[in-house]
Amino acid sequence: MNLRQTLANKYLVLGLIVLLATAGFAYVYWGGGRDAAAEARYRTQVIERGDLTQLASANGTLNPVVLVNVGTQVSGTVTKWYADFNDQVKEGQVLLELDPAIYRAQVKQSSASMASAASQLKLAEANAARAGELFKQEYISRQEFDTATQALEVARAQLALTQAQLEKDKTNLAYSVIRSPVSGVVVSREVDIGQTVAASFQTPTLFKIAKDLSKMQIDSSYAEADVGNLRVGQEANFRVDAFPNRVFRGSVKQLRLNPTTVQNVVTYDVVISVDNPDLVLMPGMTAYVNIVVAQRQGVLLVPNAALRFRPADPSLRSEAAAKGKQQNSRKGEGQGGTVYVLVDGKPKPVRVGVGITDNRLSEIVSGDLTEGAAVIVEDRQPPAKATGGPGPRLF
Repeated sequence: MNLRQTLANKYLVLGLIVLLATAGFAYVYWGGGRDAAAEARYRTQVIERGDLTQLASANGTLNPVVLVNVGTQVSGTVTKWYADFNDQVKEGQVLLELDPAIYRAQVKQSSASMASAASQLKLAEANAARAGELFKQEYISRQEFDTATQALEVARAQLALTQAQLEKDKTNLAYSVIRSPVSGVVVSREVDIGQTVAASFQTPTLFKIAKDLSKMQIDSSYAEADVGNLRVGQEANFRVDAFPNRVFRGSVKQLRLNPTTVQNVVTYDVVISVDNPDLVLMPGMTAYVNIVVAQRQGVLLVPNAALRFRPADPSLRSEAAAKGKQQNSRKGEGQGGTVYVLVDGKPKPVRVGVGITDNRLSEIVSGDLTEGAAVIVEDRQPPAKATGGPGPRLF
């Protein structure tokens, strides 16, 4: 009797377990379990309010505002230099000397030519004076008198020519001494003692002098898609590799109209004005620039992943497209976008108007979403694999 009772109790317990399992499965399949399965499948994120800043980013190069290339107008061999890298120089200070021997010889030659021309002028003046007296007394003809006068004019012109040549040679002699045209710091010295520089076709660069390194600028290239949002005076911040943990400030100084096209990509040079009071920024550094294009405070923010999400069900995508066509005719709603929320365990499309973005979050300017709503950002279930084609025909 005890054995039969024990077996009966075991069967009763087993039946209750099967009954409960069946009921649980039915609940999961037909009831709230659907929602739990949907929540497990889709990853969502709650809509919140916050501040948003839209940036336009690009790389650029730090340069002095004024960088003077000091050259030479005459050729020669470098005999002395008086300024080196990083030296502070004053306007008019001697930087370098070229060998002046040739130019000194030219000055002496021109001086001798001028002395000879002056002597010829004195003789011509005396001849012209005598010819004038003789012509008055009718001892010579008009032609002889005109010849003497013409010789005087030629002598005067020859003297003026030799004077001009002498001035030119003295100027070239002075050019053999290179002076700084501005006050600043020597960024680069391009020559050394014994080097010969030739100024025949183009002016060779001897020094590069930055006028004031406490004021610098960033020359950056922005794509044409970003230029429309940029304005002179906009705030900019940037980083450099030399100081990765420091953020520097600047402002947009100029948007240059001259485009640059490389492989059908059009960019524009945007100049950023930068203060460098502690002189830590150096010419040539690479700057990673962010220009503040727009700012919003206390707005609804939606993740960009939610705007990119598309469900696997084609009917849901068609429904979203239809809503988009209906709302495209409305004005003042910003750029249109679609997000999905879970309703009865299924994604439901919601059309929204999108404002500015920081590439992670976007501003919601219109639509039926409210703060606290959960939008789908990811489908954890991989898409079903496409089934294979029909098998080989047997006839």
